[in-house]
Amino acid sequence: GFSYLAVFHNFPLVAALLGFAIAQSIKFFLTRYKEKRWDPKRLIGSGGMPSSHSATVTALSVAIGFQEGFGSALFATSTIFASVVMYDASGVRLHAGKQAAVCNNCSDFCDYICFDVLSFATMLSFFLIFSIL
Repeated sequence: GFSYLAVFHNFPLVAALLGFAIAQSIKFFLTRYKEKRWDPKRLIGSGGMPSSHSATVTALSVAIGFQEGFGSALFATSTIFASVVMYDASGVRLHAGKQAAVCNNCSDFCDYICFDVLSFATMLSFFLIFSIL
């Protein structure tokens, strides 16, 4: 019959979830070690190293290889899938880093402009107040 517990006997699924959990746990403890603070967001959030996406698809592919055989079509399919995910993840990380640098430059420029505008507005308001008095 049907059992919800049968999912725990699915070796590739359990391996993939375990790979994800281990990668996320490593991020969590590395943040604690490097930044001297606990950040629970690191347990579920994306980004950073090690890549939980890469760990998940690698564990899935290796588990399929062990279960179905490393010469099987399913292993070949999962390996191509894992390669695409890892290639895409590396490209996303590269472009996210470039975008962050541009955003930081824009933020610095906006801070500079806003400071000048606020300074001008403050001087103008003082001038108007004192000219009325």
